[in-house]
Amino acid sequence: MQFKPLVSLSYEFFFTIANTIILFFVLKRLLFKPVLKVIDDRDQEIKKKIDDGNKALEEGLEFKEEYEEKLDQIKNQGQEILEKSKKRADERAEKIILEARNEASAIKQKASLDIEKERQQAYEDVKGDISEIAILAASKVIEKDIDTDKHKELIDEFIKEVGDVR
Repeated sequence: MQFKPLVSLSYEFFFTIANTIILFFVLKRLLFKPVLKVIDDRDQEIKKKIDDGNKALEEGLEFKEEYEEKLDQIKNQGQEILEKSKKRADERAEKIILEARNEASAIKQKASLDIEKERQQAYEDVKGDISEIAILAASKVIEKDIDTDKHKELIDEFIKEVGDVR
């Protein structure tokens, strides 16, 4: 029995290797390059979309930060406006209270002056009345000759007249 070698170097072997190499170059030229180009294009497109997505995310985060900053500014401005309004209201209230106190003080002072004038006028009126009564009593005393009974009678009459005048 004769053993055949596992690998024989025949023209068929070389022909198969040559066909395989030619097929490889033809497939490489016709199939691999376009497929690799499609794969590279798709890879570039995916990378671009990822970059665009990341860029959009960054822009979204920037917009969010700007929004939050503006919101904080608006809150601060609102707080400042509220504080200013409250301060103005407090100042206005103090001014109104001060004006009311001053007006009340002026009214009180005027009333005191009016009362003092009225008191002075009443004093002058009473003083005049007393003077008239004293003159009247003196004239009656002078007109009559007085004895004790008459004197008592005159005093009682004088007291009665003074009571009527009041």
